[in-house]
Amino acid sequence: MLNRLQSIFESTCAKWKSKVTEFNGESDHVHLVISYPPDVEVSKLVNNLKTVSSRLIRKEFHEHVNQFYNKPVFWTGAYFVASCGGVTLEQLKSYVEKQSSPDY
Repeated sequence: MLNRLQSIFESTCAKWKSKVTEFNGESDHVHLVISYPPDVEVSKLVNNLKTVSSRLIRKEFHEHVNQFYNKPVFWTGAYFVASCGGVTLEQLKSYVEKQSSPDY
């Protein structure tokens, strides 16, 4: 499912003239490093990423998702965004890569 999420995020970002440069996921959230042009509204991009990925994951992994998510939404409304002006892209990538992945 994480591999499919990465693919969905990459194709969705491409439509926004953006690029996923790093991706990692845990059992209850994902980490994305996205390069995007200055005219992209981050809130709209995040909303689109959540909408598209929720629809496709629920469709493609219907039985698995319904075992764990009985709610009408896949993602919560919350998200965290930070700019990387104070760190290098390599430092940010290192942080994302070091996040643990689920063991199942």
